[in-house]
Amino acid sequence: MNVIEKSITLADGRVITLETGKLAKQADGAVMVKMGNTMLLATVVSAQDAGPDVDFMPLSVDYKEKFSSIGRFPGGFTRREGRASDYEILVSRLVDRALRPLFPDDYHAETFVQVTLYSADEESMPDALAGLAASAAIAVSDIPFHGPISEVRVARIDGEFVINPTASALKKADLDIMVGATYENIMMVEGEMNEVSEKEMLDAIKFAHAAIKEQCLIQNELAAAVNKPKRAYCHEVNDEELRKDIWDKCYQKAYDVARQCNANKHLRGELLNGVREDYLATLSEEDQETKKNLVARYYHDVEKEAMRRMILDEGVRLDGRTTDQIRPIWCEVDYLPGPHGSSVFTRGETQSLATVTLGTKLDEKLIDEATIQGKERFLLHYNFPPFSTGEAKASRGVGRREIGHGNLALRALKPMIPQDFPYTVRVVSDILESNGSSSMATVCAGTLALMDAGVPMKKPVTGIAMGLITDKGCTKYAVLSDILGDEDHLGDMDFKVTGTRDGITATQMDIKVDGLSYEIMEQALEQAKRGRMHIMDIITETMPAPRADMKPHAPRIVTITIDKDQIGALIGPGGKIIQDIQEKSGATINIEEVGNKGVVDVAATNAESINLAMARIRAIVAKPEEGEIYEGTVKSIMPFGAFVEIMPGKDGLLHVSEIDYKRIERVEDVLKEGDKIRVKLLEVDPKTGKLRLSHKALLPKPEGYVERPERPERRERGDRPDRRDRGERGERHDRGERRERPENNEA
Repeated sequence: MNVIEKSITLADGRVITLETGKLAKQADGAVMVKMGNTMLLATVVSAQDAGPDVDFMPLSVDYKEKFSSIGRFPGGFTRREGRASDYEILVSRLVDRALRPLFPDDYHAETFVQVTLYSADEESMPDALAGLAASAAIAVSDIPFHGPISEVRVARIDGEFVINPTASALKKADLDIMVGATYENIMMVEGEMNEVSEKEMLDAIKFAHAAIKEQCLIQNELAAAVNKPKRAYCHEVNDEELRKDIWDKCYQKAYDVARQCNANKHLRGELLNGVREDYLATLSEEDQETKKNLVARYYHDVEKEAMRRMILDEGVRLDGRTTDQIRPIWCEVDYLPGPHGSSVFTRGETQSLATVTLGTKLDEKLIDEATIQGKERFLLHYNFPPFSTGEAKASRGVGRREIGHGNLALRALKPMIPQDFPYTVRVVSDILESNGSSSMATVCAGTLALMDAGVPMKKPVTGIAMGLITDKGCTKYAVLSDILGDEDHLGDMDFKVTGTRDGITATQMDIKVDGLSYEIMEQALEQAKRGRMHIMDIITETMPAPRADMKPHAPRIVTITIDKDQIGALIGPGGKIIQDIQEKSGATINIEEVGNKGVVDVAATNAESINLAMARIRAIVAKPEEGEIYEGTVKSIMPFGAFVEIMPGKDGLLHVSEIDYKRIERVEDVLKEGDKIRVKLLEVDPKTGKLRLSHKALLPKPEGYVERPERPERRERGDRPDRRDRGERGERHDRGERRERPENNEA
């Protein structure tokens, strides 16, 4: 067994170890990555041949977490890992987006990358190691790859950048981004920030890239030690004569169609497809059938080049806009009467219908994953139905794309929700039309819907998607604001930026070209800022500020804090009391223990239910105060007085002498059980907590009445002498002989 190890030492002394040659040796490549007690096994397998008529890279990347890695059982009836969680899908996407552009364009074999978490600890975060593990597995394999790459998390904690911080340290970060890159170029960026500037974000990316370079060099050393040559392949059969003929006959026609600057994507698509169909018609029937796929592939390259040259040479885009121009925007709030908040945001041919639902803590999302447990009170769901692009097919549930886009919008909006906002919030964005940047439309529509619902957002948030067109070597380039779907598909970059007027809150960037300079990224960020401010002006014109009050049918939540020892009294035996309050009031009550206090949330859609529930709760948890007057109920009669309930579960003694100024011989003569009587709380015994009540104190004093003098305090007796100091006792009188007791058996 030839086991090879390489290690990477981080700035804080932690060590990342890469090991190959011990596990999964039948895979094309396998590497175990370790940091602390966290261990991930990455494997890669690629088919030897491409499938028939496959002209793309069929790559699948899956990240999986074993519950056993942290010593836990999976939930569910079967007690085994099931379908991928949202978190696993998001990590899979992070790795996929950095790897995919680096496979050769002509490599079309099915390739599967699997990264599995087998051991975990509470501090070493596995998502920051998944990209490194996947790339290392490909590096030691025979699969052709223009890598290696690595991915790191960079966070700013107390003003300092940190690579792959611990989970506890990350809680204090105001910037948290994942960066994927080769030794030469940035490939992917994704993360969230607390309103940071464009310069600060670029500085974080540069800091991350320096660490990635070291990790790429270590992978090269590992691959050299394995010394496995890359495989030979031939997945494309080309016809250079056909390629040249298509370029000669179709390029100018495609350029002319693009130059029409048609804003309708379907019409533009029909015209461009018409050029291809016209060319196919010039071929023989046999060639039409046999060369159909080749024609489609070569013509796609023609379309791409025509569009790119038009933008680079003339500064004109497919829909006629300049490079920094934003499509027309219209928006509307309070569009739907049923939800607690709603909005429509339309930018060009992209449209989002957003709704907001407000709920209680009972509506929180429970997170139960291998390494993450907890609750989430802000939810955002993104839906992309086929009709949004005019496709005639059925919806098949939520895919990875929807989860990724929804997560980006969630990261953008979540920092603007106040921490003390007592509601669980769900935002749903349904994309009704799509032609570029539907995730950014979700951010804008979500902001409007939240403000329409009366959620007190700190600041409104907007987002924009930026694109890039470059020629070879990036000697000439154009940065595009608010890109179309075709510009995303045919371009070199998709750079999404969200933020407030004061800074960036989230970003996602995918780069498809080598050699993207930081100068270009800086220009893209500055141009994005101008675009965001333009959209922000339209958003604030539509809805200047959140509603002062929520919709009439939205739940109201009133919060009260009680002592920890009062929680049991409020809940009652088996939940009897709290269930009775909810049933009779119609309100929903949630109790959460926070430190030494109990936080009680009372929610209902009307004030009457809340007031009724709050009255019952306050009565149960209220503390009697000396000197206060209460309307009490006689609970029991005793010879010396009566016990009167002044609060639920709180009785006090009304002594017979405190009932009236006149002398009362029998308590039964003046009071009986169930009687209502006003009493004043005279005293709460500090030791026992017993209550001393008086009704007499509320009555007018009779004329000539003389208060009975208080009993004088007992005088001090001084120290009692020690029993041992009493002197000698006198002699005991002789009592005579003691009689003997009879035996037990004697009569």
